[in-house]
Amino acid sequence: MAQRLPPELENKLAKFQALQTQYSRIVQERVTVEAEISETQRVIKLVEEAGENAPVYRLEANIFVRVEREKLLQELRDKLEILELRLQKLKKQEDELKKQLEKLAQEIRSYQMKLSLGKQGGGAG
Repeated sequence: MAQRLPPELENKLAKFQALQTQYSRIVQERVTVEAEISETQRVIKLVEEAGENAPVYRLEANIFVRVEREKLLQELRDKLEILELRLQKLKKQEDELKKQLEKLAQEIRSYQMKLSLGKQGGGAG
């Protein structure tokens, strides 16, 4: 018959799994934002290199619409700034979750060690 884990350890393990899920989600979101930043930087560079007199278009509702170059550049720079702030926030959340996971993993290992030592010492009788 399988022995049930102590409630304290079960709670720590459940919290650890929840934090791991949250951490994975944050990492995935960070990677997505980094890709958006890279793409936005690339578009800004292309628009800047196109020259002031080159026509610039944006895809809206499946059609290309001509837009003012400077207005588009400003929108792209604003978007880039927002994405970079979001990236900083995600990195901060990722670091905090990583610290929490490491601390909880240490607590779980410590608790498991106490349990195994207790079983070894309490078996004689």
